[in-house]
Amino acid sequence: MSMMELFHQGGFIMYPLLVFSILAWTVATHKIFYLRAFIRESEKLNAEINQAISSKRFDDLKLTLTRFPEAISRPYAVVMEEIHTSKEDMADKLSRRLSETNSSLKENLWILGTIASSAPFVGLFGTVLGIMASFKAIGATGKSGFSVVAAGISESLIATAAGIIVAVIAVLFYNYFQTKVNKTAQSFRHQVEDSAELVLLARKTK
Repeated sequence: MSMMELFHQGGFIMYPLLVFSILAWTVATHKIFYLRAFIRESEKLNAEINQAISSKRFDDLKLTLTRFPEAISRPYAVVMEEIHTSKEDMADKLSRRLSETNSSLKENLWILGTIASSAPFVGLFGTVLGIMASFKAIGATGKSGFSVVAAGISESLIATAAGIIVAVIAVLFYNYFQTKVNKTAQSFRHQVEDSAELVLLARKTK
């Protein structure tokens, strides 16, 4: 039996599950490329900033920041500001910018979480429809043999299995990206905080 035949035997409930599956893979694929680009660009910017700090070329840093995405550049922009009422003031502003970056990293992960939690229930709804179809067939024929209820049972089992498979895939993606995002955000925070310390030290020794 081909996959297409299985899909059709699962009933109309397979269509929302197909949409869930496409959404999960789309979000996961986009997030993979986004995180790779974020790590690459953040490391590149960090290297350029540290090099500029070591040579005390602070005026060049503003132009450097414009070449990078805001999620990466805005925390560094806070570090480069010369007007801060105190070190604590800079830390507060930096914390807000890093929080915005963290939100950007987590963007669309809620879709995976929603699919993971709802797909089994969609599959369960397909199970109910399949069982109802079996009872309807029994009522229409007045018989209760396996041949009468086979189509309904097959529909319910396929829908249940499909819902579980989609949910498992979404959960795996969700857990992986939650871990990856947390590690990436922590590493980025450390990079920015280290640069902040270097900036403060460089300005003191001007």
